[in-house]
Amino acid sequence: MLIFILSYKFGSDRIEALNTKGEDIMKYLKEVTIIFGITMLGEFLNYLLPFPVPSGVYGLFILLLLLCTGALHTEDVAEVGDFFLDTMPIMFIPAGGGLLDSVQEGEAILVPLTVITVISTVFVMVATGCVAQSIIRRKNKGGAKA
Repeated sequence: MLIFILSYKFGSDRIEALNTKGEDIMKYLKEVTIIFGITMLGEFLNYLLPFPVPSGVYGLFILLLLLCTGALHTEDVAEVGDFFLDTMPIMFIPAGGGLLDSVQEGEAILVPLTVITVISTVFVMVATGCVAQSIIRRKNKGGAKA
C-alpha cells in the first residue's frame, strides 16, 4: 500500500530517490498509520456499542473530534488523505458494475425512483439555499454592528 501511494505521488522513477530519504517514507507511513488507526478505533466502537451506526461513521467522528480539538493537525494526514480522495472514484467502479447486473429489477421501480430523486434533489437545493442565505444575513448583521 505504501509503495503504491509513493509511486502514485512521485512516479516510479523517484521511488529510488525516496528510498534514500527515509524521512519521506516514514512520513507516509505515519499518515497511513494514523488514518488506519482511527479506522480501527471506529471498528472497535462499532463492535462495542449497540447502535446501528456504521464503523466508518464512528471513525469519521473520531477524526473530526481529533481535528477540532487540535490533537491532530491536517498536515498530519494531508498527503495520504489527498491520495485517498484522488483514488476514491476508482472505488465506485465495482459498485457500478453490480448495478448493471440488476437493471431488470430496477426497471420496475424506475418511475418512482426518478420522482423521489427529483423531489429530494429540489428539497436539498432549497434547504441549502435557505441555510446559506440565513448564514449570510447573520454574518452581515454581525458585520454592521462592528
